[in-house]
Amino acid sequence: MAFPELLIIYLVYFGGSSAVTAIGTAMGYEGFLGLPSFAAGALAVGIISGAYQAEVFRGAYLAIPKGELEAAQAIGMNRSLRFRRIIGPQVFRFAIPGIGNVWQLSLKDSALVSVTGLADLMRTSQVAAGSTRQHFLFFIVGGCLYLIMTSFSDRIFNSAEKRANRSMPTSLGQA
Repeated sequence: MAFPELLIIYLVYFGGSSAVTAIGTAMGYEGFLGLPSFAAGALAVGIISGAYQAEVFRGAYLAIPKGELEAAQAIGMNRSLRFRRIIGPQVFRFAIPGIGNVWQLSLKDSALVSVTGLADLMRTSQVAAGSTRQHFLFFIVGGCLYLIMTSFSDRIFNSAEKRANRSMPTSLGQA
């Protein structure tokens, strides 16, 4: 069952504030105790990202040929050695592209955190555009900053993917 990202942010922010208030009331504090916007936003985006990453790693583990795992067990490798030499490197190699996608998704989801009152990049662009009446300029700058962040992180993930695949044979005709 999948929940929309915005719903998870609302649940963490408002549900977390209710839980903190309930704990405070149980300890004798009277009044509302709110969860900090940054903490709630970071926790919510972390939960969302963690759920996607778990699926990426599960898929990467399932992509390992079963024959390799059976062969490692047949020659007497213990679990830790099997993980270090066979499972870990291959899961990492298979998971890098998916983790890169999850990172891009987390960058996108960070804009949703503005519903908690936290000023993210696009919310700051919106406030600046509203006060100066230069909407085009500030939204272009905000979009360019997102483009710079995604381009930079894309290069990092491409480099990591090339490094992880350097021992794998390439197809004929590819550089």
